[in-house]
Amino acid sequence: MKYIRVLIAVFGLLAAVFHPAQAQTDAPLALVMTVDAPIIPSTQHYLERGIQTAEQRNAEVLIVQLKTPGGDIGVMLDMIQDIRNSTVPVVVYVAPRGTGAFSAGAMITISAHASAMAPETAIGAASPVDSSGGDLSATEKAKTSEAIKAQVLPLVRPRGQKAVDLATAMIDEAKAVSETDAHAAGLVDFIATDNSDLLRQLDGFTVQLAGGPRTLHTKGAAVEDLPMSLIEQLLNILTDPNIVFLLTAIGVQAIIVEVSSPGGWIAGFVGVICLALAAYGYGVLPINWFGLIFLVLAFVLFILDVKAPTHGALTAAGIGSLIVSALVLFNTSATPSYLRISVPLVVIASIIMGVFFAIIVGFAVRAQRIPVHTGKQTLKGQRGVATTDLAPGGQVQAGSELWSAELAPGSEPVKAGEAVEVVDVEGLRLKVKKKH
Repeated sequence: MKYIRVLIAVFGLLAAVFHPAQAQTDAPLALVMTVDAPIIPSTQHYLERGIQTAEQRNAEVLIVQLKTPGGDIGVMLDMIQDIRNSTVPVVVYVAPRGTGAFSAGAMITISAHASAMAPETAIGAASPVDSSGGDLSATEKAKTSEAIKAQVLPLVRPRGQKAVDLATAMIDEAKAVSETDAHAAGLVDFIATDNSDLLRQLDGFTVQLAGGPRTLHTKGAAVEDLPMSLIEQLLNILTDPNIVFLLTAIGVQAIIVEVSSPGGWIAGFVGVICLALAAYGYGVLPINWFGLIFLVLAFVLFILDVKAPTHGALTAAGIGSLIVSALVLFNTSATPSYLRISVPLVVIASIIMGVFFAIIVGFAVRAQRIPVHTGKQTLKGQRGVATTDLAPGGQVQAGSELWSAELAPGSEPVKAGEAVEVVDVEGLRLKVKKKH
């Protein structure tokens, strides 16, 4: 996980360097971020960048529009810490309609300086699970739940006992509620139809920052979106198990093609890039590493089938192993639904890759079996032209080269310009006869 954070930090610095400067206005500034993704390291970096931008531009408020199924507990705690250390008020707004902030997203919402929900949204289901989305043991669950409550409940207590009780039920019982229930319990501050409505309600509202209370002045605020950078979007894409599987399969396939047919570099380069990108996804996603055994087995079977006396059976077994590898890696019974791989995609991609691999390696093997068509021995039977009289020795043009030649025993004399046929090669001298 450490190298992933370093990678994200480097990408973030590049994004900041190339981020265009914004014009300054006298109106208060409200920056709006949109998080529509699991709570993963790239999401946390996006929030960090948003807070830094808001502080640098002296924004009145930073609104985080949140829609998430949940995510990593460690990343969640880091995001909560980022919010509480911000000198700019951070408002988490669960939106748009029909969505929700669940699990880690619920804890982030109720830990913000102010919180809001759009109509027809939900929040909660924050009971901790293990890294693969499965249930923890009783002891581990108790420890993790207590750690979360120790971090979150002190931030909720100023909202009243009903809010504390509801937050506790979200953690201990995985309870989820609608926006009206959350607002009635005081767990969220506002129900807002959109950002304009939210800013209207925030005007005059007092939040508690690390440096003390602060009253918001959002009337007439200039609203500006702060979208994810290209790098942050890429890192989000790389946490899609479907993308990770395809990158892994293509990368391993390209590497094997490069090794089986050395001399080029394109296949090897593509393979290394694909595997490097997939490695990021493996470092973030909850996976069952046992599936890698089936992945390796699949490509071993593909290679063996090319050299087998009967082709097809091992390729079919390799395709099956490739399908099993994806399901074991990503689709265990405990994996959250939003992190599961598409079974039809796996089946179709595995068949295509198996057939493609067999064709490519088959071409390579056949190419290695083709006799070499260069050298002196290949001149036997070729036609040539005498450049001098052969009586019996002289010179002939054969195979695009000028050779010393002499007549084969029993061959009739040849004059310059007449056609000859190479009978044999002795050292650097050809044996020829007249070609009628």
